[in-house]
Amino acid sequence: MKYLEHRGYTGSIEYSQEDNLLYGKVLGISGLISYEGETGKLLEVDFKEAINNYLSDCNHEGKNPEKPYKGSFNVRIPASLHQKAALLAMESKTSLNSFVAEAIRSKLTNEPS
Repeated sequence: MKYLEHRGYTGSIEYSQEDNLLYGKVLGISGLISYEGETGKLLEVDFKEAINNYLSDCNHEGKNPEKPYKGSFNVRIPASLHQKAALLAMESKTSLNSFVAEAIRSKLTNEPS
């Protein structure tokens, strides 16, 4: 397992040799939600508690919790690459968004885990 998952949130798994401790943070949001544990099981328990506490605090304060990986992001690429992708998408009778999504999907499918 490379990541922890709970209620739509993903968390990292890191190890501090200095502290002999596992730790991590929730990925894909701007806020900081961190957790730790001396074992993998304790790390997972603290991760789930951190997510549950965050969602409970948001509910109590009447705020919408931040959603990770909303499906929208900005990418900076050279203008020549942008042009080539846009033209190829147009020739394929698809949108640039669909073209890029398919390129990412293809890359993820072909990469070894």
